[in-house]
Formats: sequence, C-alpha cells, structure tokens
Amino acid sequence: RGPAPVAEAAMDAPRRGVAAKPVLGACTLAAAAAATGGLGFALPGAGAPPTTAREVRLAAASARAGAPAAGQAGASSATASKAALATMGVAAAAVTASSRRNRRSARVAARVHPDQFVGVCEQTGVTLSRYLIELQKRGVIDSDLASIFNSIREASKVIAKLVSTAPLRQAELLGLEGAINVQGEDQKKLDVITNEVFKRALRYCGKVGTLASEEEDAPVLGSNHEALPVLSDTFADTGKYVCVFDPLDGSSNVDAGIAVGTIFGVFAEPEKEECGLPEDLTHLSVQQKALLASTLQPGKSLVASGYVLYSASVELVLTFGHGVVGFTLDASIGEFVLTRPSIQIPKRGKIYSLNQANDQDWDLPMQKYINALKSGTGESKTRYSSRYIGSMVGDIHRTLLYGGVFAYPADKQNKDGKLRLLYEGAPMSFIIEQAGGKATTGFVRVMDITPVRVHQLIPVVMGSPEDVDECQKYYLESHDVSLKETCMARMEGSLKAS
Repeated sequence: RGPAPVAEAAMDAPRRGVAAKPVLGACTLAAAAAATGGLGFALPGAGAPPTTAREVRLAAASARAGAPAAGQAGASSATASKAALATMGVAAAAVTASSRRNRRSARVAARVHPDQFVGVCEQTGVTLSRYLIELQKRGVIDSDLASIFNSIREASKVIAKLVSTAPLRQAELLGLEGAINVQGEDQKKLDVITNEVFKRALRYCGKVGTLASEEEDAPVLGSNHEALPVLSDTFADTGKYVCVFDPLDGSSNVDAGIAVGTIFGVFAEPEKEECGLPEDLTHLSVQQKALLASTLQPGKSLVASGYVLYSASVELVLTFGHGVVGFTLDASIGEFVLTRPSIQIPKRGKIYSLNQANDQDWDLPMQKYINALKSGTGESKTRYSSRYIGSMVGDIHRTLLYGGVFAYPADKQNKDGKLRLLYEGAPMSFIIEQAGGKATTGFVRVMDITPVRVHQLIPVVMGSPEDVDECQKYYLESHDVSLKETCMARMEGSLKAS
C-alpha cells in the first residue's frame, strides 16, 4: 500500500483496539517537507518512495539527521529530492489528520477518578504504573505517552536517590561543576549529573523525537539509533513527542539540603503549519532547524506536564489535561503511589511567594499589589503572609495545596524575569490551570505565548484565580504605555533576547 493509507491505518489502529506499527511524528515529516522552502532541508539520494510506516519513519529520521536513508544512497538531484519530499508530505498529511482526531478525542474524555478503578490492591493502592494503564484503557493517553512517563518515573527515583545521598558523597555530587550554562549560571555537579539521568531515560524509551533541557544549549535528538538498535517494529522509535525539562530546579539550594525538584512538559510534535521558527536560521544546521521546529510551541499545546518535589517526601504531581493528581514515592516498594487523587487550588489564599528583596526594582503595578497584600488593603481585606523557598517546585507545590500567589516578576536588572518559558513557565502554568488556577505575565496568559528562543525568559504570576485576577487588575489599570508594549511584545514573539 502507499504511505498515506499505511500512516492512516497506523494512527487509526489504537482506536480499533489493535496493535499499530509506529509512525514518526508529523513535525519531523513536516520539517522535511518544508525543504524546498526557506529552511534549506534537502533529502539526498532519493530513490523509491517509502511504502511502509517504518520506511516513512526512517526516511524522515535521515532527513532530520542530514544523512541518506538506507537503500537511498547515491547521487542526489533536485528533482529526486522534491519527489521524495512530496511523497513524505502525503504521509505527513495523513498523520496530521489522524493525530488531530486522536488528540481531539483524548481531550474531550471525561475526568478520570481513581474511584472508578476496579480491583485496586489494598496493600499498595493505586500506583503510577496502574494509573497510566487505566488512562490508556480510557483513551486519555496512548502507549507512547505511557512509555515516556514510565521513563520519567524511573529517572525521578534515581534523582531522588542522588539528592538524598549528596551530603554523604560531597566530593562527587556537591559543589560547582566548573562550567557555565547557556543562561550564564554556574552549573552544579548535580545539574550535570541529573540532566544526563533524565536525558538517557527518555532517549531509551524511544518515544521522544526531540529533547530540550535547561542545561543544554539547544534541543537534541530524542533517540540514538546507533546506541539503541531497532530490534522489532513493536519497540521501534516513533518520536512523535517532544519533552522539555529542568532536571534540577533550585539546585543552588541542594548543598543546604533545601527542597529541590524536576519540572517537565510534553508536547506532541506540531503539524507543519504550526512549526513556528524565527526568521534568522542561517547559523543553524539542518538537524538543528528540525529540532527547533519541534520545540518552539506555546504552553497551550502541551499534552502533559508535571514536577517532582524532592523534600521530606518525594512527590510527583502531573496532569494530562484532565485535572491534576499527585503521587508519593513509597521507598519500601519502589513505586509512586497515588496520594492526591484530585488537586484543586483554593480560589483565594493568604500567602504570597516571591523574592521581596527586589521590590524596589519591580514594575509599579507589582509593587502596589504586594503592598496591598502586606497591609491588608487588598480585595480580601486580609493581611497575607510571606513564604519563599527560592525553589520554584517547592513554592508552587505549597501554593497549589494552600492557595495564594507565586510570582517571579520582571525587575530593572532582569527585565524578563528569570524563569524559562519552555522549561518552567509553561509546564507549571499548565498544572496551575488544570488545578483551577491562573498564570499570567501581568497582561497576558502564559500559556498563550509562543517562544522564539528555547531559553526565552518571562515574568510570571500564578496561583489562586482570585489572587491572580487581583494582581492583573493593577497591570490593566496601569498608565505605563511602555510596560504594556513590552509585555505584549512577548505575546507577539518580537521581544529581543536579553
């Protein structure tokens, strides 16, 4: 059969309850299909068009890597390349249509509650493994997404072990690595180690096409065909998901034994028309362009996100777009067990969480808002308490459970704040919103902002809906035209790098 029916059948198979051969993500195909446009992609040595899902996947993978596919070596020509790309474009279109239907049907699924589960073990309760299986049965997630979360689960357990034993292995795990990351920050030894742990776990599952980490300069391939040979089509790489993560948020606190965490988000590879790329791509290789096309997506395109808190207990909080649930690591059985089946943030809290030492450098609306909370002259007429750990995961976890507001606003020194949109702002905003809260930059919703750089920074205000609404009123009532223009420029993707 031709590539389009094969791709369509592969995507339809899960809905019919039969095993499907994997198909590479649509954006990988779309990026290759855009070769004759401004991206400069080229498919060398085009031979016979791919006729199976596996051949489509391998052809697209070779286009992304800039190398000839198996059986297609030889002299390339512009005509042959265009013909092969056109054929791949047909397959991409089929995958696009089916993936849209799959995601649409998954998103309208009813909220899953553990009370619906039958035959739960009385000794363990609902484990994360069981929860993922139940979501698969109900069509909320597919097997690839389940595999990704199984990898995240295992990586989190390893990182929890590293964090807890770091004081006993100081020479190996504590202190500075000696390198500086792309944000100009000194990297801790655990930053580097945990980044490798998380990256290797995700690569091994074979379901991630692109990985982007706060500790990496640029997105990288989510699989390694040479290190992990394909043994069967059943376990072959599909690469239709993109994972972004901060492996150890708050790592500056780790030497002091203060709570730290991991933040992650999962996107589906975008369709061709949704691949937003900056105008200047002259400095990027073919592979880098394809990876960048997969990564630069707004938070509203997330299919899942979560965080892991390493503290008095190890807690994993996640959402698939159907509410927020929390698991706690039971070290005695080595499993995350469901302990918070439905996390709902209070409508209003009594705590604000931010670095108040910078208050003189904040935007005027933020200064007025925090002063109102401190003095009890805000809408609630209640004086708020200040609680600030300095680790986003720890502060957000408390805010999620107790209510209130967390903020990392812009200031005179950090005009875009210090939080990364892709690795921190968007994934955390998705969780907050799914728990009934809100997240804004002051004027616009964080989830609506499409990044123009993988390490783009944004200011954030997130938490209880009534608290965030109150804060936003100060911004909307501001007469500072330049402040509004700066904030709206982020929404339009025109803000230049700091």
